[in-house]
Amino acid sequence: MANQLDPLIQRHRRARDRLIRMHYENSIGHIGGNLSCIDALLVLHHDILRKEDVLILSKGHSAGALYVSLWSVGRIKEDALTTFHQNGTHLGAHPSTNWINDIKFATGSLGHGLPIANGIALASKLSDSEQSIYCLTSDGEWQEGSMWEALIFASHHNLRNLTILVDVNGLQAYGSTEKVASMHDLKSKLDSFDVVIKSIDGHDPHKIIKAIKTKHKSAPLVILLETVKGNGIESIENKLSSHYLPLTKEQFKKYKLNSK
Repeated sequence: MANQLDPLIQRHRRARDRLIRMHYENSIGHIGGNLSCIDALLVLHHDILRKEDVLILSKGHSAGALYVSLWSVGRIKEDALTTFHQNGTHLGAHPSTNWINDIKFATGSLGHGLPIANGIALASKLSDSEQSIYCLTSDGEWQEGSMWEALIFASHHNLRNLTILVDVNGLQAYGSTEKVASMHDLKSKLDSFDVVIKSIDGHDPHKIIKAIKTKHKSAPLVILLETVKGNGIESIENKLSSHYLPLTKEQFKKYKLNSK
């Protein structure tokens, strides 16, 4: 009953419902990775980001979660969500720029978001700006060499204004992160860098808010979001198929029935 009355839980449930319906009505896949990171994106847009701050969604294939988060704070209109993945839309498979100020960089080619976030963070630091930079990455993305080069750069330049969030759902395009390239225990690999590391439940908005707001003046902050791919839809949770396939009519109907 407490969760049913919790305004944050209700806010996230409403957005998750809209994300699932948007993907289903437009017959679009990649729903699994969207559902694993939407809670973090909602927290960022509702509770964290100021006008001067910057968010880079490095895992650009979760664009749907970004669009619904922007819809949730009134930056994208309801009518626009119906154009998701359609011809002539601004709401493409990956985020595109030059139509809304909230999307600073067109992402989707993995491993590029963090280097861009680094550059913005360094520029802000050199100009003594109070700006904060946030970058949301996938766990599979950390198999890219560019990510580790970017982490070295962030640590070396002590980018204290940079927060890196990692969607640790354990799955990527061709299998688990553990089996594809032994990246399952990401924390042990990050421990050797001069960064602050926190590992939390990536579906608990209260814990996400607390982790981001905790002061980290000594070094860049890395938050490992322990998540479930396909979270909220029992039939696709922790299933590789959720990376590719759109929801079937039966799956969508069952979700709606269970979510009442």
